Amino acid sequence: MLLKVDSITKTFGAVQALKGVSFDLRAGEVHALVGENGAGKSTLIKIITGALQPDWPNSGSVSINGRQVIENSPSLAKRLGVAAIYQQPALFPDLSVAENLALGLERGGLWRRVNWRERNARARELLGRIGARIDPQTPAGALTMPEQQLVEIARALGASPEASSEAGAKILIMDEPTASLTDRETERLFKVIAELRAQGVGVIYISHRLEELFEIADRVTVLRDGETVATRAMKEVSRAELISLMVGRELSAVFPKREVKIGETILEIRNLSSRAAGIHNVNLSVRAGEILGLTGLVGAGRTELARALFGLLPSDDGSVFLHQPPNNKRSNKSNKSNKSYREEVTIDSPSKAVELGIAYVPEDRRRHGAILEMPISANMTLAILDQISKLKFLDFKSEKRISADFAARLSVKTPATFAPAGALSGGNQQKVALARWLATDPRVLILDEPTQGIDVGAKSEIHRLMCDLAETGMAIIMISSELPEILGMSDRIAVMRGGTVVGVMERDEATQQKIIEMGLG
Repeated sequence: MLLKVDSITKTFGAVQALKGVSFDLRAGEVHALVGENGAGKSTLIKIITGALQPDWPNSGSVSINGRQVIENSPSLAKRLGVAAIYQQPALFPDLSVAENLALGLERGGLWRRVNWRERNARARELLGRIGARIDPQTPAGALTMPEQQLVEIARALGASPEASSEAGAKILIMDEPTASLTDRETERLFKVIAELRAQGVGVIYISHRLEELFEIADRVTVLRDGETVATRAMKEVSRAELISLMVGRELSAVFPKREVKIGETILEIRNLSSRAAGIHNVNLSVRAGEILGLTGLVGAGRTELARALFGLLPSDDGSVFLHQPPNNKRSNKSNKSNKSYREEVTIDSPSKAVELGIAYVPEDRRRHGAILEMPISANMTLAILDQISKLKFLDFKSEKRISADFAARLSVKTPATFAPAGALSGGNQQKVALARWLATDPRVLILDEPTQGIDVGAKSEIHRLMCDLAETGMAIIMISSELPEILGMSDRIAVMRGGTVVGVMERDEATQQKIIEMGLG
């Protein structure tokens, strides 16, 4: 037995995060750990890695490699063979990939000389093990989020038994390791995990992508409200039963798509190209009430297209048209008729996009979505400061009223909107980021990976909100790497490859195989 956690409790003030949780891990096993956000998974992992201490002395026990650990710490856990890969990459952006991989792995005195050739070769070896084609000399800050995740995985594997490091990771914790990876990259990762299992490494695998668990895990432990609900062999549990154990109730549908009346075209893109974004000759349209799914392999240009449409990246060629309603105050064109009209627009900044009624919720909610140190209320009203200010002074009453309205509308689970956004779960942070842009009253909403890294219950809520917004006539572009989400929530599906749209399918004709074939070419 590599790890045994027995009846662990942990309290934070009046809140009991863990209530007698038990968990164990065997050599050569992948043990899935699942539960909704707030179930206690992160607290348990922090106790295993030594970042937190249980409630001693009446809190059960933790044993690693047969040794009972009384006062754990990150350095002790590492010496005992525990390594962790977290969902949010923690790389130093101004250091190269090779330098980031070297941190914690290289040893030497104060005046040692760095062998750059050996360091870069070591980095290439680690990246090659997971099939990552990344130049070791690239600054980490220049990498995409999926690439950063791959570097994090390579760094953790650097301490595995196969590596030349003194530390040998026997227990590898993976927290949402595939959240930003494509299917092909996920397959590579699973091959690496299989190799580690063969070497006797035990893997604690945390993921909200339940389909992955049935493919890779041997056992699963479900946490709910800080307690261990069940530990089962994966082959003995169904997906429906697993969801029921996690949420404590029957979940009718993770993808609650509703039939919505599709209206006229709202946004048209004609031969749009941008050297800065790496996109060319993109043709696409989205209609009122429609959820347009946009998918493709990482690097296909999905996020770059969204950034160009929101004015974050400049366009070099092509046209963007907005179909404006009659007497539209947002238009630069006077229209005395009572008919809608088509207007070519230039989007050269996010403020111009917002002025035209376009909103964008980015992929990385921690860096670009919610400002975690700021209150929830300030986050929700950040995009409409001019509307809630009088004589350049913020109207706090308006801020409080608007944020309370959105918190109720989006079911944000918080005791008060003046609490910091960082205190919320991932799903609720996503709702806060969404509320900020809904406050601008957009006609077109671009959602980049809207349910990445959130639990199945929060995912269902986000999908329900999307349907609610579509019913109001909003046009939604949903970018997602999860094919079940694309197939379950989209009215039409557009596939990108090599910086352009290579095909568009109706909902009833789309299949995973067709999407993958288009994406791979």
